[in-house]
Amino acid sequence: MAVVGTQVGIVGAGPAGLLLSHLLGASGIESIVIDSRTREEIENTVRAGIIENWLIELLVEIGASDRVLRDAHPHQGIELRFDGAGHRIDFHRLVGRDVWLYPQHEVLRDLIAARTGAGQDLRFGLTATGADDSGERPVITAVDVDGEQLTIEADFVVGADGSRSVVREAVTGSHTAGYFREYPFAWFGILCEAPPSAEELIYSNSPHGFALISQRSKTVQRMYLQCDPDLDPASLSDEQIWESLCERLAPHPLREGPIFQRDVLRFRSFVASSLQRGRLALVGDAAHTVPPTGAKGLNLAAADVVILSRALEALLLKGDGSQVERYPQVALRRIWKAQQFSWWMTSMLHTLPDATDFDRLRQLGELYSVVESEAGMRFLAEAYTGWPLS
Repeated sequence: MAVVGTQVGIVGAGPAGLLLSHLLGASGIESIVIDSRTREEIENTVRAGIIENWLIELLVEIGASDRVLRDAHPHQGIELRFDGAGHRIDFHRLVGRDVWLYPQHEVLRDLIAARTGAGQDLRFGLTATGADDSGERPVITAVDVDGEQLTIEADFVVGADGSRSVVREAVTGSHTAGYFREYPFAWFGILCEAPPSAEELIYSNSPHGFALISQRSKTVQRMYLQCDPDLDPASLSDEQIWESLCERLAPHPLREGPIFQRDVLRFRSFVASSLQRGRLALVGDAAHTVPPTGAKGLNLAAADVVILSRALEALLLKGDGSQVERYPQVALRRIWKAQQFSWWMTSMLHTLPDATDFDRLRQLGELYSVVESEAGMRFLAEAYTGWPLS
């Protein structure tokens, strides 16, 4: 068994793990990042990406991406569509901030390029099998595709390894320890070759169920339908998909095109029972999961990373462990705000399977309460565009 050493061992080469390694590297702290996937898998898995202003500014400031300035598309609002009409929430007017459409896989390409260019020890195809903090130094155990085992000894270990985190078990004592909610619906998502049907995102609440119209590029669009979590993605014809989207968006016109990808995205809310134990910590989806309705996933993960990177700099460069100990308290305040906002957007826009006429009419009353109130629209805009990092 091979053994290597580093200051920070990071499990997971997603946005959280790569951003953390970049911030630590800028402070002179070395790290090793491992991921079970290949570089090609990470870079070519198409994902959503609404990025808050502060994160765009951070990516540029730290030299992680200049492409984002050319290729990201600013969105100054969203449309809430219900009761047969659209209602625009003007972020720029309400709170003076925008969000940016820049898919997550593009962020990953930028970060991987930046880290490899800086000589980062980035190891693909290496699966973490465990993490332990019982010895003199915390360790990560891992195995490669050929079955060769590796032990990484570090001064600190971070789990950025997603919702099936190995490090989470070491931190909380159980893979499932935490606060959990599963929703009785999912999103049926498609990628299609078509021009945009709208300049900004449309969130539609209709008697037929929820729909979301999003964009990826000038020629590729992402759209979602509320569906049963057990729906087989292959069970609907293209004609049925477009018919369902059109009836949920009516009378807003849709620009149709060939569908080349379809999947079902289950809805879960989760917060781990603990984010840190000793010299182990969790960030991103390893620490929490939010429904995608509020566009918080990537932004919340990045906020975790900024908070933890500051704490690790204090620990490893100054010998001050107090910020690491406070990391859960500081991060959780933002996490639970994001959970509340994501739950609120989800419950306001989706139809429960057992909804009554009362439930439907009450939901419309809530939507009108938001769009007919300056304070209501400002609350939504403030939360959607993100809270400042302290």
